[in-house]
Amino acid sequence: MRHVLSILVQNKFGVLARVAGLISARGFNIDSLSVGETEDPRISRMCIVVQGDDSTIEQIIKQLRRLVETLKIMDLAEGRYVERELILLKVDAIPARRLEILQVANVFGAKIMDMTAKEIIMELAGECGKVEAFIAMMKPYGIKEMARTGTVALARGSPASQGASVRDAAPAGVNTL
Repeated sequence: MRHVLSILVQNKFGVLARVAGLISARGFNIDSLSVGETEDPRISRMCIVVQGDDSTIEQIIKQLRRLVETLKIMDLAEGRYVERELILLKVDAIPARRLEILQVANVFGAKIMDMTAKEIIMELAGECGKVEAFIAMMKPYGIKEMARTGTVALARGSPASQGASVRDAAPAGVNTL
């Protein structure tokens, strides 16, 4: 099962490496990872997408909770959440197929970021499934390059009201949110 973990951590040097290392050292693959500052510059939010059953995810969360820099962990798959991913996609755009490419891009709501005589670069933001469908539709035209941001996500409503599992993880003496 796909799980989206939202982890609030202290914004310190090396935290990303420790979290990624902890997960990979236990033999789990990270499908997506994005990190950025929150509204408080001392805290970063990590959104990590991993595959696994509930007991596997629980083991990952237990290990993450042991890290001193971890403040809060939420498994968003247990509730309602909003998720987005950004992709930049460069495709071959020979004149004979250019109109088709632009029509497909329009259906998905992709923005044209750059166009030359031979290529088009498009931007699309949306749920993971929408991004995957867009990639599948563009493959026949010849994808030359693509860059993806990884999933970013936030729980809808308050965690208690929507069912997401929240685990405070701050060690004694660390002020959490």
